Amino acid sequence: MAVKHVERKITKIGNSLGITLPPEVLKHLKAQQGDDIRFELKEDGSVSVKRYKELNLDVLNDIDQDFLDGLQDLFENYDDTLRNLADR
Repeated sequence: MAVKHVERKITKIGNSLGITLPPEVLKHLKAQQGDDIRFELKEDGSVSVKRYKELNLDVLNDIDQDFLDGLQDLFENYDDTLRNLADR
């Protein structure tokens, strides 16, 4: 996929400042109203934005946390690929 740039202005929302997310950004994130979003603030001043779903680890007491982190990374990075494989 080619890199696409989307610009937004910071606006006043109530007593806070914020930005709105256009439909193409929400579609790219596979996010919708009510979803949690995580911002990763990087050393170089850039910001990474990802849809975030916290895992319920209570039901997975016997599974190693590194394994769960790896699974979450797998799904975040290869969600489309895995969905396409499941649809075959």
